Amino acid sequence: MPSSPRLLLFILALVFLVSFVQVGLISIAFDKLGLSPESAYLLLMCTLIGSLINLPLFSLKTDSTAQIPPELTRFPLIKLLSDTGKMMIAVNVGGAVVPVAFSLYLILHNPLNPWQIAAAVAVVALIARTASLPIPGIGIGLPMLIAPITAALIATILDPQHRAPLAYISGTLGVLIGADLLRLKDIRKLGAPIASIGGAGTFDGVFITGLLAVLLA
Repeated sequence: MPSSPRLLLFILALVFLVSFVQVGLISIAFDKLGLSPESAYLLLMCTLIGSLINLPLFSLKTDSTAQIPPELTRFPLIKLLSDTGKMMIAVNVGGAVVPVAFSLYLILHNPLNPWQIAAAVAVVALIARTASLPIPGIGIGLPMLIAPITAALIATILDPQHRAPLAYISGTLGVLIGADLLRLKDIRKLGAPIASIGGAGTFDGVFITGLLAVLLA
């Protein structure tokens, strides 16, 4: 994604999260996950800053019918990818690396059943795969409330006692798998020269999905 849209999404995410903080929802969500206020805000800042960082993984050959918007070709890397008929697949630090790392932390520090984790993640991934839509020139879009509601419901059904961490884990990992990894083939046809797993970071829906899932659980 070009720098301008990514910066805009970063600003929107910051405004959105500051609003959350003002009404205490961030504190409530992280408290349910067992984090201290200091740890919660450290995680939040890592997510926001990381949302601006994409780590390249590999390249894919794009569909021959995909059209890259002309205004994007002024960027050297994007022009090079366009000329060679390839697109770069990257992973977003704030939208993928941080949520996955925190999900692993929750798995290690909560008495969760591995089979229930797998089932919850699979359900959210299936819903995310079904509800997500390709957006030409950008990537994959997913309505914000579908994944967190699904994660909260399935976590409450499977493990009411530990529904908060299970909701976060299934919400974040489910969206990453269903809306990003399972959609890689579709991305080839979108004309997006760079596709990032985790999207633009926070506002891609991964981190926000986790928070909303915890609040709803």
